Amino acid sequence: MKSKNLLIVVLALFLSIGFAVHAQDNRTLTVFAAASLTDAFEEIALAFEADNPGVEVVFNFTGSSDLATQLSEGAPADVFASANTRQLLNAREAGRITGQVRIFARNHLVLIVPADNPAAVQGLADLANDGVLLVIAAPDVPVRDYTDTMLERLAADPGYGEAYRDAVLANVVSEEQNVRQVSAKVALGEADAGIVYASDVTPDLVDDVIVFPIEDAFNTIAIYPMAVTNDAAEPELAQAFINAVFACEGQAVLVKWGFISARPLTCGLR
Repeated sequence: MKSKNLLIVVLALFLSIGFAVHAQDNRTLTVFAAASLTDAFEEIALAFEADNPGVEVVFNFTGSSDLATQLSEGAPADVFASANTRQLLNAREAGRITGQVRIFARNHLVLIVPADNPAAVQGLADLANDGVLLVIAAPDVPVRDYTDTMLERLAADPGYGEAYRDAVLANVVSEEQNVRQVSAKVALGEADAGIVYASDVTPDLVDDVIVFPIEDAFNTIAIYPMAVTNDAAEPELAQAFINAVFACEGQAVLVKWGFISARPLTCGLR
């Protein structure tokens, strides 16, 4: 009887050790990322999890300004990937970013309208027409900063002028908290036009919108930086994710989803 009881105790001990080891193997990496990165980062995360058994990447996707605010208020995260440098610097000033910052991608603006184009918009000039329902991102959201820069350039151009910019802003009927909300409203026909990143015209929206390119002279290039947070639970794992994004395989995924690679020459990407 004593031998049987001893065997049960030993088995229970081995099981408890096994469960403890299994629990240690299961690790969570929390990544705060700009909404425009949703599709690309989810694909990169699948490969990262496959290469790192037991690791689960959990995302918080929304506007970079909201993410920076959440970080400054103490929200736990391991990595912050922003759609502009300003919001990452805000997080750094709040003491949440202390490590190296890497630029991992770029983007550019496009004009989108619903597939049926009810306002007959054919380009930037038509955004100033009476009655056009324009949706853009809210102030401080990176894509809004880039949009405002575009409008400043248009206002300085004799072909458009300040009156054009004022008319465009007067047509704004909604300011969204992230760029994906802008593209969704246009695709659903809730607005006549919107300014988004090229990467936001995803496969599920491509049949619902018409895309008009914006001339380089007026366009702005969006810069995407990322860094490990100051209190990452496992800084080495967080850095490994950043390295995966910066690797040629990660860069290829970003290009696939409409971004501009940060390493086009070394990775043979366009």
